[in-house]
Amino acid sequence: MSTHASPTAVGAPSARRWAVLAVILAASILDLLDATITNIAAPTIAADLRGGASLMQWLGTGYALALGVLLVVGGRLGDRFGRRRLFLIGLCGFTVASVGCGLAFAPTSIIFFRLLQGAFGAMLIPQGFGILGAVFPRTEIGKAFSTFGPALGLSAVGGPILAGFLIDADLFGLGWRSMFLINIVLGGGALVAAFRLLPSDAGDRSARLDALGSVLLGAAMLGLLFGLIEGSGRGWTLLPLLSVGAGVLFFALFARRQVTAAAPLIQPSLLKNRGFTSGLLLGLVFFAAVSGLLYVLSLFMQDGLGYSPMRAAAVGIAPIAAGIVVASISSYRLIVTMGRNLVFAGLLITLAGTGLLFGLVQAQGTGLSGWALAPTAFVIGLGMGTCFGTVYDVTMGDTDLDEAGSGSGSLAAVQQLANAIGAAAVTTVYFTSLGTQAHALTISLATIAGAILLSCCVVWLLPRNAPARHHH
Repeated sequence: MSTHASPTAVGAPSARRWAVLAVILAASILDLLDATITNIAAPTIAADLRGGASLMQWLGTGYALALGVLLVVGGRLGDRFGRRRLFLIGLCGFTVASVGCGLAFAPTSIIFFRLLQGAFGAMLIPQGFGILGAVFPRTEIGKAFSTFGPALGLSAVGGPILAGFLIDADLFGLGWRSMFLINIVLGGGALVAAFRLLPSDAGDRSARLDALGSVLLGAAMLGLLFGLIEGSGRGWTLLPLLSVGAGVLFFALFARRQVTAAAPLIQPSLLKNRGFTSGLLLGLVFFAAVSGLLYVLSLFMQDGLGYSPMRAAAVGIAPIAAGIVVASISSYRLIVTMGRNLVFAGLLITLAGTGLLFGLVQAQGTGLSGWALAPTAFVIGLGMGTCFGTVYDVTMGDTDLDEAGSGSGSLAAVQQLANAIGAAAVTTVYFTSLGTQAHALTISLATIAGAILLSCCVVWLLPRNAPARHHH
């Protein structure tokens, strides 16, 4: 990679290097904000556009689906055509797609632009760490990377709260649309700064991309998710059953392709590593479970308890996010000594919080007090944050240094796909068991608890410790 022509390459003034970090962080925060705002806004958007339950499911699922399927592809495109170029294209496209979401006039149009947001996000997000590696000397790169945890944790807190505030404030009569239109300012400012600051790089035209594998994975996920959402919304007729069946078939073809392709999305050596594949499975199940939990809790607070979007964000989602921040910072210091035991502890705390919430809803139903809900949500957040900071570090424990790039990219993609699968699967349970709102939530929580218990069984197949190189 050529960075000598850029004033922000290694050896440049420290202030310019940290300015580049600020641009990369801004893009990551923008992505996370838009990933989390629909957790709160989905009922409001669905009511305004008359989209019903299926639209509520697709708002979060569509974004995570496109991002997860294309994340590894976006990283490879950056390697081939230059990270700066892909970063700028991704940020520009993300901003334009955000405007499309804000101006959407029908369920199909906002789903299309949410998919487009996720696709451009997949071009944008993978470039950040590579750009920082070209800008920061090895002695400072750890300090630069350490800023991501707290910044993204605060974004997880801020996303739902920002969404709730903007919806309730109804600025200029825009309602929920202002959540997306604000990206004209945020994305536009980041784009100007990126154009001025990011180092140029030519890319490596010899880098190879498995386009067929990407298409097969996309078809598999789309088939599975469309079937789940269509089945829960309109009944399990022939179409959703065929869609799920096609998704399973395409996934089998994708798995076969990973064995035979010259440049697979996942290195074959990683798929032969028991610790790594166990971590993939655990991450898929756990992140799907907690993604679904966040979604159905938001639905219950607004439709069952009658909370406004702002109150739902403040009472239910913000305490979870605060717990995530606290636990993520604490777990970073403990992972070296505790390894997979820390992951197990996080799973148990999440399970305990889910059980507490189950008991509260069983006892109080739609009379549930916010004073009881908030501390329970904080406990769930503590468990989630403990796992967020450790699952994938431990999963990489038995990998070689030359597998780190492919492994990290695969794990990040799986997390996004898990978010999509969880949002679709758990809300499917919620809507198909909707006798009362309280009953629907308890059935959903029982399903989530089962998934976390499965994760507790898988955790012992992970490597004992995270690789030392992650914590030097």
